[in-house]
Amino acid sequence: MPEQNENTAGEHVQYRQTPSQTVGPFFGYALPYDGGPEVAAPWHPDAIRFHGTVYDGAGEPVPDAILEVWGADAEGRPVDQRGSLHRDGYSVTGFGRAAVDRAGHYTFTTIRPGAPAPGRAPYLLVTVFARGLLHHLFTRAYFGDDPFLATVPEQRRGTLLAVPDGERSYRFDIRLQGEGETVFLDFIGDGRG
Repeated sequence: MPEQNENTAGEHVQYRQTPSQTVGPFFGYALPYDGGPEVAAPWHPDAIRFHGTVYDGAGEPVPDAILEVWGADAEGRPVDQRGSLHRDGYSVTGFGRAAVDRAGHYTFTTIRPGAPAPGRAPYLLVTVFARGLLHHLFTRAYFGDDPFLATVPEQRRGTLLAVPDGERSYRFDIRLQGEGETVFLDFIGDGRG
């Protein structure tokens, strides 16, 4: 609902909330959906566990963040399978959304993507929504060394690596700021959409 205010000339003006204004920690109940973290069924032959914890600048877990992942198929091709919001239990959709628990931990069942091109490492695109962020944050979780990593300061490269922590399991912790801050990426478009 528009807010009524007077400007310095005494005229009534309306201000509308814009999408980038934060209105509170609502992500945990407004965005998750059944099956959101299951990009692939756990029994799928290429299924992996992709998980981690989201931390704030003080090193404390963020209890109300939402993460989204996008990934290629096992051959590195974009997934064009429909069904991201209505899972059928069989299809690999390439997209998933998961809420963190009270300890800031998230988990996805997905597939390890293939390399997008020769000489490149596979990766998942990761988006973070959390309280206090005016805009969501983008990063990547690489499953190996990639030429892009050479463009990142050496002491920060590890923040972009998914680390194996068990059979078919990879950990990717996210630090929103402070020491060990995850490298976040800006995507600059050409203005055509």
